[in-house]
Amino acid sequence: MAAVQGRPRMDIVIVGHVDHGKSTVIGRLLADTGSLPDGKLEAIRAFCAANSRPFEYAFLLDALKDEQAQGITIDTARTFFKSGNRDYVIIDAPGHIEFLKNMVTGAARAEAAVLVIDAKEGIQENSKRHGYLLAMLGIRQIVVVVNKMDLVDYSRQAFEDIRDEYVAFLARIGATPRFFVPIAAFPGENMVKPSEKMPWYKGPDLLSAVDAFEKAPPKTGQPMRMPVQDVYKFTASGDDRRIVAGRVESGTLRVGDEVVFLPSGKKSKVRGIEGFNAPSRNEIHAGWSAGVTLETQVYLGRGELMAKVGEQLPEVSNRIRVNIFWMGKAALRMGRDYFLKLGSAKVPVRLHHINYLIDASESGRDHDPDRVERHDVADCILQLRKPIAFDLTSAIEATGRFVIVDQYEIAGGGIIREALAADDEKNADFGPSHQYLTQRNISFQKRTQLLGYSGAVAVFVGLNPAFREAVKILESRWLEKKIPAEPLGLVVSSEDGSTLQRSQQQSPELLHLLGMAAYHRADTGATVWLLLDELDKEDAQMLSDIINPIPILWVSDKPFEVSVSDERDKILVSSRTSSIELADKVDFSLAERIKPYPYDPLKPL
Repeated sequence: MAAVQGRPRMDIVIVGHVDHGKSTVIGRLLADTGSLPDGKLEAIRAFCAANSRPFEYAFLLDALKDEQAQGITIDTARTFFKSGNRDYVIIDAPGHIEFLKNMVTGAARAEAAVLVIDAKEGIQENSKRHGYLLAMLGIRQIVVVVNKMDLVDYSRQAFEDIRDEYVAFLARIGATPRFFVPIAAFPGENMVKPSEKMPWYKGPDLLSAVDAFEKAPPKTGQPMRMPVQDVYKFTASGDDRRIVAGRVESGTLRVGDEVVFLPSGKKSKVRGIEGFNAPSRNEIHAGWSAGVTLETQVYLGRGELMAKVGEQLPEVSNRIRVNIFWMGKAALRMGRDYFLKLGSAKVPVRLHHINYLIDASESGRDHDPDRVERHDVADCILQLRKPIAFDLTSAIEATGRFVIVDQYEIAGGGIIREALAADDEKNADFGPSHQYLTQRNISFQKRTQLLGYSGAVAVFVGLNPAFREAVKILESRWLEKKIPAEPLGLVVSSEDGSTLQRSQQQSPELLHLLGMAAYHRADTGATVWLLLDELDKEDAQMLSDIINPIPILWVSDKPFEVSVSDERDKILVSSRTSSIELADKVDFSLAERIKPYPYDPLKPL
């Protein structure tokens, strides 16, 4: 049955351990509130009778054949029901441990939650995991229902034992349910009216508890946040706009507002608000995607977070205390490089310290842990490669939640509990192999002044054989002038040296190592030729962030996106360009971009 237009609506998710009766709870709610399509209940009963199967209210929801055959929910399903107060969209999330990702996807859309625990089986692993995940997703309105009370003879003691144990667990993760409700879903006890079987219970029935949920206050009342997705520059027909694109996650943005971009700290004022194939607007609110033009042009890149001057600003740090839920096939370990994605920011991250494990499996493995296993929840400290802007989840949910990427898969998610004092971004602990390299007593600018010339990094992206030959020419030119020069990269050649083959340098660990090596060598005044077979936009930005403030020249045989302060920092090479022509182009570009330059490329060596 569809929701009635014009009535208030709320999205709620129902979660719980497998076989604890979530689908039965939902089916009974649909039946008892008259929310089923005409004839649906009778059709299911007839189907069960014809197939000699006992009737289950869960069959009203489990429409997938695989689910009916196995008796479990494996994907999220959306169902409507109604009360006297409003319409509801129920998100039925899977309870089996193998489908926790599906549960997170479904629950992320909910405003409130019902968590189901079997009175006879008691609190299970996923009862705890689901409780944590709800807290991680920022769902603060939770009703815990203790189902199948008929299997424990409606025992008050059984209910209170489960309630007390679960309250103690939730206290560790900062969650407090609104209600604990004892029910027996199949016979309908305490579902939509008080149960005579449990006179000792004085709280609301399940429907009344759900009706007590309050609509979340509008996000427009929060401080404004807009992650920068990209910056677009137009040049056709004299159009000189530079449009900062993104989605407003909270608050309101108006033309004329003074804004600040973090972590860079750059400020400007909003000149205009643009839409795609839409008229300009004077203001936009949370949930709107738009482009913003600024009165003062500032250089920005993807990953900045726009906020309004005069409002509460985001936190900025490269060390954060988090609660994290790990779903990766391999454990989250110290010493390994991962990526953290928050909003539009993507930065390398390492597990710095595990404060404690929230042990859902009761294995007792919570003493001096050095890893977070699959399906574990942990309170830990993360070390980021560079500072990012964020909010604590308790303040603004959208900019306080993150995911962790292992290689190219999302392997974990979490919430930010605390901003810790930032380390110097070049001294962040990203492996002992770099600790001895970070003891710099003289700044890059001072080194340039003393040497008389600047180090630089030229990044060659592609498999064009001319790249390797051009680097050889350039390296010889530099060394003949007694100027340090060094090629780096993991591009490999065939045995006869005629072709270049794809390597594996794009893993986060190796890209980070190459970037750090290029940074430290160029910081001493050397020119570094970095050879990479391919690079996506986010990895290019990561390299740029690592190597900054050292000048970078990007050379590629096909267009790719990277934020640059000047388009002359990029050279696009055609297939017809010879290695000598390319070496000359790079020489001229570096001579134009870097001052002072080691030698005049117009004069022969």
